[in-house]
Amino acid sequence: MPSKILVVLEQHEGKVRRVALEMLSLAQKLSGGAVTALTFGPDADQTPEILGRYGADQVVILTDPVFEQYSSDGYAEAVRQVQSTIEASAVFFPATAWGKDLAPRVAGLLDAGLATDCTAIDNGEGDRLVAIRPVYAGKAIATVHIDSPVQLFSIRPNIQPVVESQRAAQLLSVPVNLLAEQCRAKVVEERAQGGETVELTEAEIIVSGGRGMKGPENFKLLDALAAELGAAVGSSRPVADEGWVPHSYHIGQTGKVVSPNVYFAIGISGAIQHLAGISGSKYIVAINSDAEAPIFKAANYGIVGNLFEVLPALTEEVRKLKAEQ
Repeated sequence: MPSKILVVLEQHEGKVRRVALEMLSLAQKLSGGAVTALTFGPDADQTPEILGRYGADQVVILTDPVFEQYSSDGYAEAVRQVQSTIEASAVFFPATAWGKDLAPRVAGLLDAGLATDCTAIDNGEGDRLVAIRPVYAGKAIATVHIDSPVQLFSIRPNIQPVVESQRAAQLLSVPVNLLAEQCRAKVVEERAQGGETVELTEAEIIVSGGRGMKGPENFKLLDALAAELGAAVGSSRPVADEGWVPHSYHIGQTGKVVSPNVYFAIGISGAIQHLAGISGSKYIVAINSDAEAPIFKAANYGIVGNLFEVLPALTEEVRKLKAEQ
């Protein structure tokens, strides 16, 4: 088992995403030594209590002005310096858009192997870890061994259990020498998209629509069902490309990879690129008028019918069930 694991996470206004807690819980289970959490930016100093509660023995906080906005090359260099200082043999990243951008850059700086989008990690021989990850658009599962001295992994959200350890994390001071001019690429503006109340990659229930919705005006039917279920709303790629919904809704091989308990595929044919993004779902419910649609081969439950009749009826039944509870 690794003597030290470094968990790199993102925070916003002092709040950390669930995937950070999943990574810490997993690291604590696998580590033979200290688990160190690394977080950046304003309000990062609000995170040690929750990070310790879920598995961090130590927390490194980088709040210097140079870390106020995400910089791919700047943050990567900072991770490299922290890893070098604490001599972690394994580094965990979230398999989110943020982590997918950062992890390969750190791998390049460390000349280290990287296993991406891992659904499971276990101890191998010595300080080596063994990762499980889907390949070929989810058609096969690969077992990955990394031979480089430092092993890097990105962890798919909503896969690992979260375990409270009730630790009191210690603040660890690590000097990081980074100049503003080293942050050549950085975020200069953030624009929030309205209507997305639950983050797709961490949602337990997702209601997703495709071309079968016929037009953007009909996504209100999905919004109504999602509101009753406390679910997130997603889409297939063609729908996002045509501007019916924001691109942040796009689920698939080139969009977001999700792992909900229940995934509703409504008016989605089931192209292999979309199936690659939902293969981690525990249950898939398909609603489509075409009985031969590929989505039914992947679905646990299916309804062949007119979605414009099925959806309102389904939403009403959910509403009735909630009223009875």
